[in-house]
Amino acid sequence: MPKPTPPPDQPLRLADIAHARSGDKGNHANVGVIAYTPAGYEFLGRYLSETRLAEYLLPLRPTQVERFAMPGIGAYNFVLHDILAGGASRSLRTDSQGKVLALAVLEMPIAAPANWREMLSPPVGREG
Repeated sequence: MPKPTPPPDQPLRLADIAHARSGDKGNHANVGVIAYTPAGYEFLGRYLSETRLAEYLLPLRPTQVERFAMPGIGAYNFVLHDILAGGASRSLRTDSQGKVLALAVLEMPIAAPANWREMLSPPVGREG
């Protein structure tokens, strides 16, 4: 069954063009954002900057956001400094280990570029 695609006049979510993983590194967290396609990776390189992610996560108050390109796997890894309110054993936050940060990042709305269909996940059971 084909994956439903959003209409081009509505914003996409980051989850439409990528998947992600996250976890804690003491008081810091990292979020890896992996594009489904090369076109998605190229778009993420232009769109998903350190500044844009810091602004999106502003309520969690990261003190710094660093981005590292991982072109071999079509991904970007973000290190979010001081975002866990002390870290796993000190934080009173529900997500003290940053495991749901990936899900939060994937909800980020993005304006659909002209080639947005090239960025969607291929249907299951079909190659590229």
